[in-house]
Amino acid sequence: MDRRFDEGEDISEFLDWEKARRPGLETRRVNVDLPGWMISELDKQASLIGVTRQSIIKVWLGDRIKTERAGALPPMARL
Repeated sequence: MDRRFDEGEDISEFLDWEKARRPGLETRRVNVDLPGWMISELDKQASLIGVTRQSIIKVWLGDRIKTERAGALPPMARL
């Protein structure tokens, strides 16, 4: 099967999709207490682009983490 995969053949018939996992992408729940003004602003921004509050929080956090990893922010902006 390795050879077939390496040659670009479709090997999906050999995979058990019910047991497939994506390491590091498992969902975990966290609770964060935010002031009312932040929630209002999050809701406004989410509404503007047609997504949920949770979605915009995940996108913004993901963007910030990627920026931090890349070292693209000056030290004072990292606070």
